[in-house]
Amino acid sequence: MKQILAIAATATLVAFGGQGAAPPLLVLRAARLIDGRGGAPIAPAVVVIRGERIEAAGRGPAVPAGARVIDLGSATLLPGLIDLHTHLTSTGIHWEDELLKTTPGQAALHGAQNARITLMAGFTTCRDMGPTWPFTDIDLRKAIDEGVVPGPRLLASGNYVSPTGGAGDARQFSIYVDVPIVKNLADGPDEVRKAVRTNLKQGADFIKILGTGAVLSKGAPPGGQQYSEEEMHVAVEEAARWGRHVAAHVHGTDGIKAAIRAGVHTIDHGSMMDDEAVQLLRTRHAYFVPTLYTSESISANPSVPESEKARSRQITEVKDRSFQLVLKAGLPIGFATDAAVVPHGQNAREFGYRVRLGQSPADAIASATRIAAEIIGWSDRVGTIEAGKFADLIAVAGDPLRDVTELERVTWVMKGGVVYKGESVK
Repeated sequence: MKQILAIAATATLVAFGGQGAAPPLLVLRAARLIDGRGGAPIAPAVVVIRGERIEAAGRGPAVPAGARVIDLGSATLLPGLIDLHTHLTSTGIHWEDELLKTTPGQAALHGAQNARITLMAGFTTCRDMGPTWPFTDIDLRKAIDEGVVPGPRLLASGNYVSPTGGAGDARQFSIYVDVPIVKNLADGPDEVRKAVRTNLKQGADFIKILGTGAVLSKGAPPGGQQYSEEEMHVAVEEAARWGRHVAAHVHGTDGIKAAIRAGVHTIDHGSMMDDEAVQLLRTRHAYFVPTLYTSESISANPSVPESEKARSRQITEVKDRSFQLVLKAGLPIGFATDAAVVPHGQNAREFGYRVRLGQSPADAIASATRIAAEIIGWSDRVGTIEAGKFADLIAVAGDPLRDVTELERVTWVMKGGVVYKGESVK
């Protein structure tokens, strides 16, 4: 913890030149810049930063007198990456075991470490999809916002809303074993409404509902619909009253379509799409947020029970085809990993998997920058490198448009004008 705090304190001094000093001007130089807006790379590139915000970016901005310079040489600059589906407070063991063998304090401490690892991997913004121990993600968000620990900008769901026997029902052990997460089980419209209100009261930024079974669960199979369309609509209706959106964990086709008709904002996983579901995405303006690399991570993870590995194998080809179906339709696709299912820090392996399935490197990068920012409603602050936005930038040594796996080897990270990884100021 001392090391984490020291890094944060040092980075703050680099960015602001000491407590009470006026925000200095910084200038970044690099061989090329992918600004996230969809155009060709800019080469060579200059980015002017004042305090935590970008003041100018492009090939032409002059270096203001007295500005301090960070010269990244032959590197490529990109916007900070965005992961729309993480579980940062995971302790690294199976989620059902966590509830019997760990504590919320352990989850919080692991969350601080995982947040730092994720930031160092180049992900400067994350949407956290529900912790095993309820509301520890909200505590983590507050700690990051207050500068107590380094980590991505975080949107937290607080505690996912699950039906009895569903993907989030932790009472898989014995009816006589109780765990706190079960207290957020909700069946029927009235209970769903109360669960949504409870999460929002506790500070959730959005609501996650579990509309179908899951891969990493002993409950209903992934393809089985659990929440009715009416129950999901109630969640959407109530969240909207608070100005919030709903993300739906859905694998099966019927659950996907019911969730879209109910008005959810994002279809997370979306493993069993069909043509009708794709058309509903288009007409109802919902976003598809698949998690694809999980197939490889689950198969290689010794802590995952064989029964759950079998579930994963059964849907791998189906979910890959679903991704290709949405890709062919030309709809926007968000970037997500389901970390900790994918080990924290390995989030960028999702890029290579998507490119192997036919997405271009440029579009894969856009899914984790501009499109992801649009999905979370933060297009005014992150997702592209342009004047007025937060100075959230990363650098890689090579050209990710030629080799997207360069994003697995981020060499330099800045968040809000603060350098957290790599060379600082010259």
